[in-house]
Amino acid sequence: MKAIMIMFDSLNRRYLPPYGCDWVKAPNFERLFSHSVAFDRAFAGSLPCMPARRELHSGRYNFMYRGWGPLEPFDDSMPELLDKAGIWTHLVSDHGHYWEDGGATYHTRYSSWECVRGQEGDHWKGNLTSKVSADTIIPDQDPNILAFKSRLYRQDAVNRTYRATKETGCQKEVFSLGCQFIETNHSADNWFLQIESFDPHEPFFTYEEYLDLYDRTDIGKELDWPPYDKVHEDAEVVSHIRQKYAAMISMCDDNLGAVLNLMDKYDLWKDTMLIVNTDHGYMLGEHGWWAKNNMPCYNEVVNLPLFIWDPRCGKCAEHRNSLVQTIDLPATLLSFFGLPLPKDMIGKDLEETIASDKPVRKCALFGYFGKQMNITDGHYVYMRNARDRDVQLYEYTLMPTRMSWRMGKELEMAELAPPFGFTKGMPLLRIPAGAPDSAGSDEAVAAYGDELFDIDSDYLEMKQIEDKELEDYFCSEMVQLMLDNEAPDELYIRMGLEKESHR
Repeated sequence: MKAIMIMFDSLNRRYLPPYGCDWVKAPNFERLFSHSVAFDRAFAGSLPCMPARRELHSGRYNFMYRGWGPLEPFDDSMPELLDKAGIWTHLVSDHGHYWEDGGATYHTRYSSWECVRGQEGDHWKGNLTSKVSADTIIPDQDPNILAFKSRLYRQDAVNRTYRATKETGCQKEVFSLGCQFIETNHSADNWFLQIESFDPHEPFFTYEEYLDLYDRTDIGKELDWPPYDKVHEDAEVVSHIRQKYAAMISMCDDNLGAVLNLMDKYDLWKDTMLIVNTDHGYMLGEHGWWAKNNMPCYNEVVNLPLFIWDPRCGKCAEHRNSLVQTIDLPATLLSFFGLPLPKDMIGKDLEETIASDKPVRKCALFGYFGKQMNITDGHYVYMRNARDRDVQLYEYTLMPTRMSWRMGKELEMAELAPPFGFTKGMPLLRIPAGAPDSAGSDEAVAAYGDELFDIDSDYLEMKQIEDKELEDYFCSEMVQLMLDNEAPDELYIRMGLEKESHR
């Protein structure tokens, strides 16, 4: 048996034809759907990038214990477990966060791996003489943020000069290396390949071949890097950025087609699972926001596109309505290769869900560390704000790093905390949490208050509903899932939830 996972970053399902989009040109996503089932109620768990990837390895929620960080020594890693069982695992990625402090334990869990440099502000080429201009950004509203990011913006402008053509682009190289692995190993058995593209994550830098597919709104300049902020720009700028994002989707689609061609060429459909997924979506002006992190967890960010081909059942061109999450993917892959699931893995094997839409859960939690607690049953979404925001939260970790730096002064206040049931007897550093590091501010989210939406009739979440009985139900389910996942005691107090009533 073999398996391929193609993972895109920041993929908004509303821009994909299999999910109803009628203007983005993505024929290979349509072709993919003809060979797979598409999940309509796939939800993120922990956000953003590396918290989602920790779930992809461990099959457990991350956001109740810490923010952005590496795999922990006690985490079960799906690719590592496959490798130990004699199944070769290979990662190809241009996702630069893997090579930073807060992601440095992920790629080394694979049997082999290849990195492609140059995405976003990746500290790649040291060209001090280049006369580049970072004029493709939408300037942040806060000049302090703009100054903070100035090095990132300049480095990205430098990197683009080395990736100036389609054939030299990061995504093209990632998929070429992935296809090279398939060409080399298609006749071998027992391997898992993860092709992971940073695109269509911002900045939306792509090439004329894809841009020419769209009649772009002329705003007098080319902008492709929105801020993590509210939309202050006019409708023409929003349209321009959306078309840039659509061009990125078309580039992703083109490279996806190269893998589908090899699936056809070598008839890999007969014995190879194919998963196409993302870590989270992206806001492109919806609800008046750009990007992610600072706003509530609306569907554009958390209701994910997910396609799975399972050769055991052969189901394709069908939609699935069961509620699934990122934590289910490692369980599904381990089971596909005949391996038992670790006792600490919360995620569920989706074999029967793929085959017959068999449900695997009633409700699912999702969110960012230190912000709202969110729950869905696939039909409603309830977003709950903290009731006591003065309650001190803690990060529980043995890996005191964040996105691209090491923890510092906060470690002076660290204490040794007893193990959780899933930490394999290892005690943890309990570190007072400050402002969320890579997940935006809690202030912006708190301003919204609690929100309850009927996403069956109001998928865009434009009209809040009031239903005390339904809120009470979701609070009860929220507590039960927190108990199942051994959430820290202070989180119940902060969220105003009664833990003792469920014991």
